[in-house]
Amino acid sequence: MAGVHPQDDLLKMTHRENWKVQHERLHVKHRGHEAMHAEMVLILIATLVVAQIVLVQWKQRHHRSYNLVTLVQMWVVPLYFTIKLYWWRFLSMWGMFSVITSYVIFRATRKPLSCRTPRMVYKWFLLIYKLSYAVGVLGYLAIMFTMFGFNVFFRIKAEDSMDVGVIMLFYGLYYGVMGRDFAEICSDYMASTIGYYNKGGMPSRSLTNDICAVCGQRILVDVEDEGFIEDTYELSCGHLFHEFCIRGWCIVGKKQTCPYCNEKVDMKRMMNNPWEKTHVLYGQLLDWLRYLVAWQPIIIGIVHGINFSLGLE
Repeated sequence: MAGVHPQDDLLKMTHRENWKVQHERLHVKHRGHEAMHAEMVLILIATLVVAQIVLVQWKQRHHRSYNLVTLVQMWVVPLYFTIKLYWWRFLSMWGMFSVITSYVIFRATRKPLSCRTPRMVYKWFLLIYKLSYAVGVLGYLAIMFTMFGFNVFFRIKAEDSMDVGVIMLFYGLYYGVMGRDFAEICSDYMASTIGYYNKGGMPSRSLTNDICAVCGQRILVDVEDEGFIEDTYELSCGHLFHEFCIRGWCIVGKKQTCPYCNEKVDMKRMMNNPWEKTHVLYGQLLDWLRYLVAWQPIIIGIVHGINFSLGLE
């Protein structure tokens, strides 16, 4: 019919019909470009392999600089996409997390170190760790809830429940990664300042039997000082610590060696409760996610740059 625009026909179609038409147009547009697509795939694979080798070598040879650059990217890259896509809810949470964490890092890097600072630092990052774990699990359950169709029974749209699940899963994993990375930095600073730990060599102070090397305080706390006696934990090397401190050091701060003698900690022995073993798996997942969030956008950007320079679209 004269005067009818193709866009008007698209508006009258259902969502599924519209998608099929757009899909067919895409196939027509890219028909005959199979060789170009194969070349682009090879470039992507080659870039991923080379980037992986470079990152692994960098991590092995210069672990500290690798972690620092990765952490900065983890902090900045989501901020860029947040501002670009107007995700103000994420930006407000990111800002609140950044302000509180900056204060915690400021306290952890002061010299001389306050006797209450290590406990405050580990409490904050342990809270972030537990909250991120809970939010991540709820997000995963919401996704499974939608995939199995249970949202229909509660009259919830699949798009809405899936969006909630994905957002919660992302929040949980992202802040879990950030919290653990910042906790590791704070752990190094505090332990080095206290003097019973030295990442690069021998500690500057000799540890006595009644001192916790993580916080620098007495193992058996006087009742009049704190009002209670803390639980203790002895590692396989024979060194004794406050249970809260050594768990914060190993689980939250990502350290798997004794804070004093650097002997490897048996994490399975420390996790007596079967439920606690999931924290180790969750920590491994977070470590893997660091690479995905921090480096994947840069690798994809390099791939796009190579394709553009070769005239591939």
